[in-house]
Parts: sequence; C-alpha cells; structure tokens
Amino acid sequence: MALQGNLRDFSATEILQLVGGQKKSGCLMLEWNTERAVVWVNEGRIVSTRPPGMTKDDPLLAFLRKAHRLSDEQYRGILTIQKESHRDLEDLLLNGRYLDAQELTVYVERQILDDLMRVVRWDSGTYRFDPNCKWPNPPLVMMSMEGAMIEAARRVDEQKRFVQQFKDPYQLLGVRDLPDPDEPLSEEERELFGIIDGTRTVAEIVEQAPLSEYEAYEALQRMLDSDWVEFVGRRDPGSSAPAPVPVLNESRPNGGIARELVVAAAVIATLLGLRFTSQIVTTRAHAPLRNDVFAAAQVRDLRYALDLYHRERGNYPRRLDELVEDRWVGRDQVQMSGYLVHYRPVADGQDYTLNLQPDR
Repeated sequence: MALQGNLRDFSATEILQLVGGQKKSGCLMLEWNTERAVVWVNEGRIVSTRPPGMTKDDPLLAFLRKAHRLSDEQYRGILTIQKESHRDLEDLLLNGRYLDAQELTVYVERQILDDLMRVVRWDSGTYRFDPNCKWPNPPLVMMSMEGAMIEAARRVDEQKRFVQQFKDPYQLLGVRDLPDPDEPLSEEERELFGIIDGTRTVAEIVEQAPLSEYEAYEALQRMLDSDWVEFVGRRDPGSSAPAPVPVLNESRPNGGIARELVVAAAVIATLLGLRFTSQIVTTRAHAPLRNDVFAAAQVRDLRYALDLYHRERGNYPRRLDELVEDRWVGRDQVQMSGYLVHYRPVADGQDYTLNLQPDR
C-alpha cells in the first residue's frame, strides 16, 4: 500500500525518517511546483536519488560534469552508448572504466547529499512512497538514513551562514596565503586555488569550481576562515569577465594540472601585490635582470614553483628538471633565452641558489 500526502502536513525529513526507521524498501517520489525528486531506499537505507537508466538531466551525470570528472568527449560517448544499450549510467561508468567503483561511490554519495539538501527545504508539495517500486540495479551505495538526514540538516544550516558571508556575489576573491604542506586538501580544493586569482567574482568562482554549489561555498568559507583567501574588491554587474577556466583532464595524472593551476594562481596573485611567504618576497635577481622585464618575470614564476614544491615535498628539488618531470612547470620555463640558468639546492634542500648568467 502506497503512502502519500502533502509536505505541509509531514516534511520530507519526517517521511524519510519514518521510512528509514521502519526499514522500508521502495521509492519516495516528491513534487513541488515544477520540481521533481526521487529517493530510492533499500531496507531503510538510501541507494539512489536518480531515475534508473539515464535521462538527459540525470543528476549524477550533471554532478560529474560539474566536478570536471567527465570531459565533453566522454559525455558524448556515454550518451551514444546509452542510447544504443539503454544501460544504467552507473553501469556505463564502471564497465566503460570512466571511474572505478570506489571513486564512483564517493561521487554518488556526494550527489545524493546534494539532492537531499534540496528536498528537505521544501515546505510544500506532495509526496508518495511506493513499496512496490524497487531500485532495479545492484546498489552501489547504501547510506544510513539517520546519517544522511543529519548531514543534510547540517548543510542547510551552514548554507544560511554562507548566504550572509557571500551576500554580494560580485565581490572579488584573491589568494592571501597558501596552506601549510601538511594541510589536508582534496584535489578539488587544490584546483579551486587556481580559480581564485583576484579577478573573478564569488559567483564566477562557484560556477567554475569542480564542486557542487554547496561544496564550493563550504570550501570558500574554510579558506576565508583559514586566512588563505580574502576579498580584494568588487566588479560591477555587466562589466567584462575573464575567460572561463578550461575543463581539467579527467585522469589528473599525479595531480599535475592541479599543481599548475596553483602555481598560476600564485603567480597572478603575487603580480597583484599579494605576499605569500618571505621566501617568495625576497628577490635575489642579478643586475642584468633589472633591465630585462621578461627574464625577471620568468625568474619570479620559477621561484614561485620552487616554493610550492618545497611546501608540498618539504625540500627543494635537486634539479630544475624535476619541476618539469613532475609537471610543476613547462620545459620552456626553466630555459631562458639569452641566459644560462644556474640552480643549486643548499642546506640539505631547505634553501637554494638561482642565478642567471648572460649567454654571450
């Protein structure tokens, strides 16, 4: 027998807690104005919040694209395969080796929490729970109802704080300082540093971040609280915006692209007058560079990369080629036209000398 009613009488949270407490299996369908949502449960645990198969607006597919985890080419390939096979998206992602099971599980859980956060805020609409409508595929996740609802409620409360902190979406954010090397950062947070460059507004950063809207604001709040970033100005609505950040390579080998973005962020931020550490601020340029702005800029970029390498590894590289091999910089950034570059680590890798000699 189906359970149905109005969300003004029983909230989505109350209905889900009832279903979870009684260890029901089935599908909870919710509607509010033009919005629709589904929550599939198996013995009181949440297994999905998306329709089986793959719709054009599949929330998991949209989440993976927002997280920069699927390229446009991969997206088109998945659409083509699904149109021919009618297989479920999770099955396509696993068997097509777009993601492994562990990684996909994390994304599915994040997508489910994002959807739950949306529906628990509905104060009107209708609901219908059908115990005869079961999730047709082997469940990839089985989330605790109690834990999921607590997290969804926490996010709703936190979002109220974000609304106050970021009430002006046209404020500009810039990097103030970089985290300590032992600070735990996700790949997405590292990439976020590459977007925060003093020229983008809060709204643009959230839009381009490889995170859901809530996750992006949560990360920005953490960065503000840690004094890693700061508001550096405001851009009036309608004024020209910078070019969008390109979609990252989905494989992310060795985190190289994320590192390059962090390096780029540090370079841009410092050129805007931001100071990160005494090592970066200290200039050790030789006299010939004072009249060569291009070489001086290259030296700055190289020093920033060296400092970031030191922050992550705990020591400076033995050779500049290690920066190239680990994709901190490009080959052309360690070779300067008209100069011989002399680099040597000192003090057991805790400092270095970097000198340029005119190549004449």
